[in-house]
Parts: sequence; C-alpha cells; structure tokens
Amino acid sequence: MKLVILGGGPAGLYSALLIKKTNPLHDITIIERNAADVTYGWGVVFSDRTLASFQRADNKTYEQITNHFVIWDAIDVYYRDQKISCGGHVISSISRKSLLNILQRRCHELDININFSCEIHELAELGDYDLLIAADGLNSIVRKMYESSFKPSLEYGKARYIWLGANKVLDAFSFIFRENEHGLFQVHSYPFNGTTSTFIIECDEASWLKAGLDKADETQSLAYCQQLLADNLDGATLLSNNSKWISFPTLKTQHWHYKNIVLLGDAIHTAHFSIGSGTKLAMEDSIALASALEQHTDLETALNEYELERKPVVEIFQKAASDSQAYFETLKRYLNFDPMQFTFNLLTRSGRITYDDLRLRDPRFGDMVDRWNAQKASSMLNTTAGFHPERSEGSVGTPPPLFTPIVTLSTAKGLVAPPPLFTPIRLRNVQLSNRAVLSPLSTCAAQNGLPGEAYTQQLRSAALSGVGLVGTEHVAISPEGRITPEDVGIYNANHIEVWKQIVDFIHSQTPAKVAIQLNHAGRRGSTRPRVQGLDRPLHDDNWPLLSASSTPFTPSSQVPKEMDRVDMDDVREDFVRAAQRSLEADFDILQLNFAHGYLLASLISPLSNLRSDEYGGDLEHRMRFPLDIFDAVRAVWPQDQPTSVTISASDCSRGGFEVDDAVIVAKMFKEHGCDIIAVAAGQTSIDSEPAYGRGFLTPFSDRIRNEAGILTMVGGYLTTSDEVNTIIAAGRADLCIMDPPQLNDLYMATQVP
Repeated sequence: MKLVILGGGPAGLYSALLIKKTNPLHDITIIERNAADVTYGWGVVFSDRTLASFQRADNKTYEQITNHFVIWDAIDVYYRDQKISCGGHVISSISRKSLLNILQRRCHELDININFSCEIHELAELGDYDLLIAADGLNSIVRKMYESSFKPSLEYGKARYIWLGANKVLDAFSFIFRENEHGLFQVHSYPFNGTTSTFIIECDEASWLKAGLDKADETQSLAYCQQLLADNLDGATLLSNNSKWISFPTLKTQHWHYKNIVLLGDAIHTAHFSIGSGTKLAMEDSIALASALEQHTDLETALNEYELERKPVVEIFQKAASDSQAYFETLKRYLNFDPMQFTFNLLTRSGRITYDDLRLRDPRFGDMVDRWNAQKASSMLNTTAGFHPERSEGSVGTPPPLFTPIVTLSTAKGLVAPPPLFTPIRLRNVQLSNRAVLSPLSTCAAQNGLPGEAYTQQLRSAALSGVGLVGTEHVAISPEGRITPEDVGIYNANHIEVWKQIVDFIHSQTPAKVAIQLNHAGRRGSTRPRVQGLDRPLHDDNWPLLSASSTPFTPSSQVPKEMDRVDMDDVREDFVRAAQRSLEADFDILQLNFAHGYLLASLISPLSNLRSDEYGGDLEHRMRFPLDIFDAVRAVWPQDQPTSVTISASDCSRGGFEVDDAVIVAKMFKEHGCDIIAVAAGQTSIDSEPAYGRGFLTPFSDRIRNEAGILTMVGGYLTTSDEVNTIIAAGRADLCIMDPPQLNDLYMATQVP
C-alpha cells in the first residue's frame, strides 16, 4: 500500500514507523513543511501509563525516548509566598527536538521517505496514494479542504498564554501563581533535559491588556515575564522560540476519516496544555491507526475501527482538559483559599485525580489536607460562638462565621485528623456531625398527605446510617401543590404529629439532623404517581394548576392558570403555614424547592415566565415573588435555625436560565438570609438536556459557592466517600447528598428494629 503522510511532527513520524513495522512492503512518504532541525515548543510530557503503550508498540523508540527522559514525581505549588509539595506523580519529559530526532532516525532505519522543507498548497501535488494520513496539525489543509465531511469545530479559550523556556533545571512540575499591579499570572513549568525547563505563562484577557502585552513584541514579552518571575528564576534567563501570546484553540472533529483520507493528532483534536496530553494523544492515535491497518485488509473497516477505538478516549481527555482549562480561566474565584486548600483544589481540578488518589500517591500530603480541614475548623470555632447576624459576610475560601465547622477530634501529635467527610459543620446553631446527606425518595404512596410506614422507616434507616443530615422528599404545602395524589404533605394539623414522630425518633436515636423540603408543584402537578411515568397527567380527579404563565409543562399536560396577585398571596400564606407546621414538627432545617420547573422555579426561568407585568421580564423582576416567599418564610422561622433554597443552576436548555444567573440568584438569597443553596439542574422544561453523570452538579456548586460566597449542598449521583472528600476538601461544596444504589429500595426499611 502506498501511503502519504502530511506532517512530520510526532504523530506523522510515529505513525509512519509503526505502520512500516507491521508491513515492510508499504511505500510510505512523509512530507514536512519545515526543515529537519526546526521545531517550536520546548518539552513534551508523558505519564508512566503512556510509556507502557509506547514500549509495546516499538521497544526501540521506547528505549531511546526513555534514555533521554527527565523524570520526577513531585508537583510543587507556589502560592502566597508558600511552597506546598505533593509527591507520587510519576511524570517524564523530553525535549521536543530530541523526540523528533529519535523518531526521524527510526523512520530512516525503516526506509521511510521524509521530504523536509516541502510546502503543500493543493492535495493534487501529492500524486497518487492509497491512504493519505493528515498529521498536519491544527491548521491542517486536508481538514479544511474537506471541512464539510470532517465537520470540525474550533473554540478559543478566554485566557492568553505564551510558551517559553528557561536555562534552569527544576526538580518538580511547578505551578507558580504571581500577582502584580496588572493582575494574576499563573505558570506551568517543568524540566525536560539537564539544562532547561519549560515555562508556560498564562493570564486572563484583562491582565494581558492591562500589562500592555497585546502591543508587546517577542523581546518585550520576554522581558516582562523575566521581571514577573524574578523571584522564582533565581537568576536564570527565560528563553523564547518564536513565542507569542495566544489563546488556546480547542479542536473537535465529528468525523475522523473520509474515503481514503484519515486525520491524526492535532489535525483532529487538541487538549489544553494544563493536562499535558497533546503529544501523548497524537502518538496514541498513531498506535491505534497502525494496529487497525494491520488487523484489517479492508481500508474502510480499518479506519472505522481506528475511529471507534480512539474517539471515546479522546473525548474523555478533552472533557478533563476542558475542566482544567476552565479552572485556570476562572482562577480568581479561589484566591481567598488558604494555600493548602488552594493546592488540593488545583490538583483535583480536572476530575482525574481524587482525594483517595492523592492519599495513595503521597500519604504525607493526604494527612496535611486532613489536618488543614480539622485545624481550620477548630481555629474558627475558637473565635466564634453562637449566631451573629452582623457577621453574615465571609471569605469565599473559608465558610462565614455563621457556618463554622466544629472539630471534635483532637489533632494533637499522635492522633489522626478526620477526613473532610467527617468534619462537622454548623449552620447557624444547628450542628451537623458530618458532611453527608441522605434524602430517600419513596415509591410508597402517602395517604392524604401522610407519610406511610415504609417511607417513615426509610427516613429512620437513613438517619441510622450515620449521616449528618436527613432530608425529606418534596413535601407539598397544600393539596393543590402536590405533584401526584400520593405525595406527602404538611398542609393540615394531622400531618404535624406524624412528621414529629419521625423527627423525634431520629433525634432520640441518632445525632442526625432533619431538613424538610417544602414544595409547590405548579404546572408539574396533578400527575400520576412517578412509578407510572414522569409528568403523565391524571385520567380524572385533577386539580387546577398554577404557574408563572399559562403554558403547560408538556403538550399533554393541563394548562395552568397564570398566577394573579390573589394567587400569589394564597401561595405565600401556604408556604408560611407549612413553615410554621414544620417548626411544630421539630425539623432542624427548612428547605424551599425553587428548582426543577415547579411553581417557584417557573417564576425564575425565562423559559416558563412569559409575564409582562412586574413579575416577568428581567431576572430582577422574575425574582420578586420567589424572594417574597423566602422573606415571608424566613420571618416565621427561628433566627437560630438555618434555611436552604434549592435552585436549578441551569435550565440546560437553549435560551434558559444559566449558571451565571444562578450566581446572581444565590447572592440575592444570601442577602435575604439564606444559609445554604442546594444545587440542582434541568427539568425546567421537557427540552432540557442535563449532562447526567457522576458528579455532574459539582461544577455548578463550585461556581455558586465560590462566586456568590454562600455555602452549597450538592448531589448528582455521589456514591463514595472519595467523591465527598474530594468535593469538600477542594471547597466545591459544603454538604454532599449521597446517592447509594440501595437508598430508595424498600429493604432500607428493614434496617430499623
């Protein structure tokens, strides 16, 4: 087979030698626009897992590459003039030029033709070929020529960065964070040979402009960065290689091959440099393509196999890279964090590394994280007592005094500090023994709003499991506020005693506290029980529905009445009475559901609030009635007991409520006395498409907590202590709603004697 490879970077060279190895009869030509000794960039990073695949693919290049490696296992973080180190991260690096030389020599050994300094403008210049491999990078002429078939998308990042070197040998991968009069700059630096290290300097657009770097040439940029990092360079000199300030381009491609043309490496995909995977992904593409061509004689089958194998893997890496990129682009929200929490947050930013991973890699660092959590909470306890409404403001990185964690386990020498999950926390005067929350969702019918025995037992079992907080499912504030006829409620005096018995049992038998979640279904009401399907209207015995506007939730749903002022007054009084009854039932925390398309959520979302009066229009007006409800409830709820609001951080639908809006809304509730936001997403309309998955709500919680400066409670299919420890230690939430597989099973009821 005659193959032409366009692009002589690592992807093109490595694919050529691997394909030639499988069949020496292949006629392979590589065409590279640059000269053999020209390369841009500095060092290339590989993990130990990647190296194992290199060894299997071609041991000779593996040995030559590893012989040139600089290897380290520590990550150093320089923040607020402190250095915090975490070991166990086995990473290797090599200069890009050395890597290219190794691959070039191996190609020559295998009689592969390499044409350097050959610029191709039209594919017709390539002549005949059986397979064209386009490894010609981000600006691939092949991909652009067949754009309608490959269907690429390109999105540029919000930050600016410049890729430099330095004649300084680092002994670890180093993150450096520097602030000056122009803003915040972060540095990603690592060694790659015995004399030189890579220094990637990044900043947001505002800092870049304020520093005048938009007008600076290469020499001026180098001088600016030299001065910025003088304290970290220790007299070393920064180096440039056609270095420019650019925004990172993330490339995704829908189809990876077309007829007898296939894309490879950066011609198909890019992943942000902060997870160091660009060259790794390109060379792994080469391994997969060579393997597919060896296994399948039919070219179309081989190219399909290559794409099917690699595309899901690349998408996972791109998601992790996107999360990491977003972290660095919004880093300022974490600048109030203490150095230890800042470092932990940084190391776990992409989701690929967790609390348990770090404890396994470096137990010393894991102990430091635990001690920081415990000691910080203990020190705050020593300076705070009781409920102080005048202290409602607190830093983003540490909870405000009203929510001071309380550490009961001594951290003196010789004793072990508890993991973050088991760090107690106080919401006003309600102390929770740990950060775990369980909220069973019963499939057992309630009778006239009264919780049945099975659901009662589920709540008791949840409390006996040892969690700090037990939450109820949606509790209707009125018969008209039910979702289904089988919903539990607290809309008459008979309900109080049953709920009180449940709460009293939990209080007497466990240290757990109990939260009641009050709800009005709005336009999602008058439906069949959930076991019969979601949002399916009742056949008969319907009740009238209310909503922000007279738009049904689904095409088959009942048309709700657009609330007038009288309706609003009635609903507000129903919430107030429900809050008073909740107090009589001895609930510890009052939670209001303003999410998932129910009544109050319908006021907040622009998708469901189509009003033209003072309760519709912009966000401030759409929030008037929800805030009116909250204020009325807060007024009758004791000042020393906390309130919570559940909000949809995003409608997950085009034109809907987004997380930027959620941050504003969370600030509003905080100003009105809300203590903690419970984070939800989607279900505002039937068109919503949340990206469901493990921890999918955590990024929303992170933004709300650290931009609005309010505590958050987050769920999203969290099932392990590792997930909770990671979220809490990183400051992405303060309470975690666990979702173990057996939570809603009836067997939970058998756990109570």
